[in-house]
Amino acid sequence: MKNFKIKKDQAGARLDRFLAENLPDFTRSQIQKLIKKSSIIVNEEEISSHYNLKEGDKVKIIETDFSTAAELSIEKPLKAVMPDIKIIADADDYLVINKPAGLTMHGSESVKEKTLADWLIEKYPEIKRVGEEKNRPGIVHRLDKEASGLVAVARDQKFFLNLKDQFKKRKTEKEYTVLVYGRVDKEGDKISFPIKRAQDGYKMAAMPKTDRGKDNLNRLGVREAITEFKIAKRFINFTLLKVKIKTGRTHQIRVHMFAYGHPVVGDELYNTKKTREQNKKLNLGRIFLVADRLSFYDKDGEKQTFKINLPKELKEFLENIK
Repeated sequence: MKNFKIKKDQAGARLDRFLAENLPDFTRSQIQKLIKKSSIIVNEEEISSHYNLKEGDKVKIIETDFSTAAELSIEKPLKAVMPDIKIIADADDYLVINKPAGLTMHGSESVKEKTLADWLIEKYPEIKRVGEEKNRPGIVHRLDKEASGLVAVARDQKFFLNLKDQFKKRKTEKEYTVLVYGRVDKEGDKISFPIKRAQDGYKMAAMPKTDRGKDNLNRLGVREAITEFKIAKRFINFTLLKVKIKTGRTHQIRVHMFAYGHPVVGDELYNTKKTREQNKKLNLGRIFLVADRLSFYDKDGEKQTFKINLPKELKEFLENIK
């Protein structure tokens, strides 16, 4: 994707309007959504759509989640291998599935294999019309590719908006089982470091709440993030946690546990030199993070709760560590 350095005659233009003119395969609405998601940055900083460009500004497009018109006209060969996806609940207006580790939620320019979105459209063709973005049919919340666990998917637009509102108002409950490096001394804790996108673009970063006496949450692109955990079991070199998140930021648990000093086992993105070496020795092949409990309200206002067990490979892994 093309990046831009603003010339003198381009200065003064609004960011979203400038990009709409220079990226003809994208609508202005799509560009505004990408800016809001921090997928487009200026001078390595997150910025708003109405920002007026200045001479010398560097505009970087980090990622795009929308298929362009040009891409739609080209048949992309996708790897046909699809891991086993277990359906936990199949209601008229929603699905709950157990996403396996290694499966990407939805497509983007860099994704060359089949995704959960592809599987959903193949198995439930009507879901193609649900949602707000073509490549995320019915998908309201996400799990990292390397993680596994429960995901709720809306089967009609009415429940999509209902479920989206529940997540926005924090009416849903999500619980995870996570194995981290080291021995966590506290029986439980609350991590509330704000999160923003790191300068390299593909990672997130935890920040202190204040910087030189100023509240970081007032800075553009910095978002509140709250993670709570309790000890499930202690090992000599590891700690098994039960984790709840009050917010749903990208890579939230992984970012918070790394900042807390206890990176998630198997995490190749948020780690230290020591844990990178340990990851190689352990050769787990995924991160030890499972979304194993999910609650939300159905169309009648009844609370629905779903639980799953740890995958077999993670159970066996726990039996062999110290």
